[in-house]
Amino acid sequence: MSVRIDTVEALRDLYREPSPLVKAKVRAALDAPCIDFVQRSPFVLIATVGADGRVDVSPRGGPSGFVRVLPDGTVAIPDLNGNNLLDTLRAVVETGTAGTIFVLPGQDETLRINGRAHVSIDPVVLGGFTAELRTPKSAIVIEPHEVFIHCAKAFRRGQVWQPESWPALMDGPDAVDILRAQLDLQVDDAVLRANFAKGYAADLAADLAERPVIADRPE
Repeated sequence: MSVRIDTVEALRDLYREPSPLVKAKVRAALDAPCIDFVQRSPFVLIATVGADGRVDVSPRGGPSGFVRVLPDGTVAIPDLNGNNLLDTLRAVVETGTAGTIFVLPGQDETLRINGRAHVSIDPVVLGGFTAELRTPKSAIVIEPHEVFIHCAKAFRRGQVWQPESWPALMDGPDAVDILRAQLDLQVDDAVLRANFAKGYAADLAADLAERPVIADRPE
């Protein structure tokens, strides 16, 4: 049985106080560099908590610019093809809060945005996402209450962007390995992996905006 800490005072006794810079960096709104960071990021993690206290973290990705910063300073994240469990959306509807970590490939610092949130079906919001993607059914809109850059130590400790560290991890378990351990799947692994690949390709294709076919002009 582990020894637990049950008070904030006992927890604080274990750690030094954060520096003045760390305390000062937390803001309540997006400034120009933060807006640029969000609008370049192709990947974001969204953390939510439901009415039952259940915590969820969900990854969202898209072409650079797939997340919008709206004129009122809120951040809109489109809901694209997923597993339809609706864990993130349901939690936002239930508690109206969300936390995010925005990632830029190759950059070790990340941007954190926490705040009030709601699910929007406003046509103006949904119609303004990048033209590369179809119009989503809904979007998560976050009103920033805490905005701050997160230091690079976690990504550097994990050597996340260092290709030389990747080969040692490439034989790790994939989705098929994990599902095989959890479920009684009467399908060959190679078939499962092929089906996953087909499913991913179909869902990603469905995310793309439909473009009108332009007939060839006569010479």
